[in-house]
Amino acid sequence: MVIELNEQNFEQEVLNTKDLILVDFYATWCGPCKMMHPVIENLANDNIVKVCKCDVDKNRSIAMRYSISSIPTLILFKDGQDKAVAHGYMPKEQLIKFIEENKG
Repeated sequence: MVIELNEQNFEQEVLNTKDLILVDFYATWCGPCKMMHPVIENLANDNIVKVCKCDVDKNRSIAMRYSISSIPTLILFKDGQDKAVAHGYMPKEQLIKFIEENKG
């Protein structure tokens, strides 16, 4: 299951947890973001990592806090801290590799 983030739940779902969390910063009008959608959904169903999405148009302050200047941007969080960032579309295999390389 992918959790949709907003100003009200971001702190609870991402910052106040020790879990490994992948946050997909996206916009509904973004072509590469639309291509990423099934990859993100598929990854969430595999339960490899907690997966969240954040619409940058609806949550500008969150996007600004993490200096999101291009989308999709994927940020891996652990212990409430951003650990790694990736930009642009990537296939599931590459996304899993990104998570594995940065989960420590």
